[in-house]
Amino acid sequence: MASVTPASERAATTTEFEASADPIGLFGRWFDEAKVSETELPEAVALATSGGDALPDVRMVLMKSFDERGFVFYTNLGSQKALELGQNSRAALCFHWKSLTRQVRVQGIVEEVSKEEADAYFATRSKQSQIGAWASKQSHPLEGRFDLETQVVKYTAKYALKKVDRPPFWSGYRVVPLRIEFWRQGAFRLHERRVFMRDDARQPGWKCKRLYP
Repeated sequence: MASVTPASERAATTTEFEASADPIGLFGRWFDEAKVSETELPEAVALATSGGDALPDVRMVLMKSFDERGFVFYTNLGSQKALELGQNSRAALCFHWKSLTRQVRVQGIVEEVSKEEADAYFATRSKQSQIGAWASKQSHPLEGRFDLETQVVKYTAKYALKKVDRPPFWSGYRVVPLRIEFWRQGAFRLHERRVFMRDDARQPGWKCKRLYP
């Protein structure tokens, strides 16, 4: 039987939702709740990009960190998403936490993370994942599974007795937000929506307004 949230708790959550002036802080609180309520991968997020042909493309990625500068994910720099970001540095994210009936949408400018940030994150990955980064020509045609497995064996042998270096073709991107919308499901589809906007990511402060469902 589904649990019912006490009225006092719902009121406190609504007050926080309506009163917050800091979208990154509000995202952090929602993300902390999602890490408790989601069964797996609360950091999964849909990433939308478009290249020179303006044809939208979307896929799920994993957000690996966030702060006031933006939201970070990692990928092969030869992947389709990376090629599209090289042509159009604007992108969008959509987090959907079904257990909380909430979503957060982000639109912004994308920039590559520093080498130091990429090195630090790469070092936290399992050795198998590090080797996989070397072995995979992400998004490129694959003749057969054996070709990939051969590359895995090759790099497993190469790094058997030493630290795995970060591939020069593997790094991270930060979506620097210009717009962040918070959506929460309401009764009778009268959802609650608040959007935070700024014209320049280099300037502090956000404008905020409520939206019709």
